[in-house]
Amino acid sequence: MGARQAARAVDALRRGWPFRIEGPDGAVDLLAVESARDDTLAEFASHDVLLSGERAVTLKLTNQRAAATPGPVRLANAGGTVAAALAIADPALDLANPLKGPFRTVATGGETAAAAAMTMARHAGLLPAFFVREATGPAETCCTATDVAALLDPSRLEMAARARLPVEASETAEIVAFRSPEEASDHVALIIGKRDAAPPVVRLHSECLTGDVLGSLKCDCGPQLHAALHAMADAPWGVLLYLRQEGRGIGLVNKLRAYALQDQGYDTVDANLRLGFPVEARDFAIAGRMLELLHIPRIRLMTNNPEKVARLEKEGVEVVERIPLALPTNKYNEQYLATKRDRTGHQL
Repeated sequence: MGARQAARAVDALRRGWPFRIEGPDGAVDLLAVESARDDTLAEFASHDVLLSGERAVTLKLTNQRAAATPGPVRLANAGGTVAAALAIADPALDLANPLKGPFRTVATGGETAAAAAMTMARHAGLLPAFFVREATGPAETCCTATDVAALLDPSRLEMAARARLPVEASETAEIVAFRSPEEASDHVALIIGKRDAAPPVVRLHSECLTGDVLGSLKCDCGPQLHAALHAMADAPWGVLLYLRQEGRGIGLVNKLRAYALQDQGYDTVDANLRLGFPVEARDFAIAGRMLELLHIPRIRLMTNNPEKVARLEKEGVEVVERIPLALPTNKYNEQYLATKRDRTGHQL
């Protein structure tokens, strides 16, 4: 029941309905700023705003907190209207609203619950910002921080379907779909070539609608995807793990917001932080679970990111070799790739 309760709370979050999160150190009632409406806010009857620690750093609020590690920050009476709260939460509006505050920070009401709320917002593809109040009276939708962890637990992922799928790189390819009982996102694996006893070439590829489908020149996702498939076709066999984690785990809409911030001069790292998200929000444990279900314990990982090697090995996957994937740049993605090299450790 725990994961089901969290799924209901995520649905309420997306629809702009209030919900409650309970943790061992307190419970709070929340209303997502991005999906809220002023009439719903009037019924909610609280103007306190809860922001992620990353967004609070941008607003220079963490020096008012005793904790050394930035966590969710609650601002007292900061959002009298949805528009006022959005001006605080959405960095795309910072230029139009450069003067914010002064703000008064207060106790969140439950650190564990507040942290779980930020995870839920990212999972829902919304800005990590909420109207917040102390938990009072009955709640129509309620979950615990433990329920949220259960919803996102990769061990709940199961194989759902598989079929032959001829693709440009290999006419004998097979596709395998994976899903969790309460989770809306399906992940897929594309198996290229004939399986043998040797470790396959494996590529973890996070969904990128703009790059994979629309041919965006701002990133290298589309070219990497197709180059990886052709490299697997030239190897004895390979597996593409296509993870539904758009925008490094922040969702399509937030990725487009990050693009808008890049147009203002911020690099991809700072854009994510200004939005209120961690630099890397993808869950590589999902890939580990997919490989487990495919009975693939040892791999040759095709990546320029040593962190992927470390994260997969942490999930019990033996990476016997890292295979680089070098592609030419263009004038639109040169800065993006330089940022990946200089700030996130990619070996380009």
